[in-house]
Amino acid sequence: MDLKLPISAIMTTPVECVGPQDKILVIKHLYERQRFHRHFPVTENDQLVGMVSLVDYMHAIGEATLDDNEPVYSLKKVEDIMSPNPVTVSKDTSIAEAGALLAKGEFSSVIVLDGDQVSGIVTATDLIRYFLKQGD
Repeated sequence: MDLKLPISAIMTTPVECVGPQDKILVIKHLYERQRFHRHFPVTENDQLVGMVSLVDYMHAIGEATLDDNEPVYSLKKVEDIMSPNPVTVSKDTSIAEAGALLAKGEFSSVIVLDGDQVSGIVTATDLIRYFLKQGD
């Protein structure tokens, strides 16, 4: 097991990004897909400005149903529910360094940047999959 490998070796790509001006209906539709990430980077002009987690989304919709016509889905924007300044790492950050960040338990994913562009996302689940594969 090589923990010095860059995080880009195990990150999830491509990453679905949303814009701050998007209605949260966009996020609802992303979550309705069969396979989805629990976190969505928020970009504006290709620059990272925030992140929306499943928890952020669930708090925002309250007791809304799954009906697209619920007012909350068209009234709230992504910028209303996103967390600004998400934790990021560069694509060259080692698996060990990213793992140490996630092990703190303050968040469950980090956005991977290539320069200032979003190039991937790594979750605790991605790390677990990597460790399990190494045990085979």
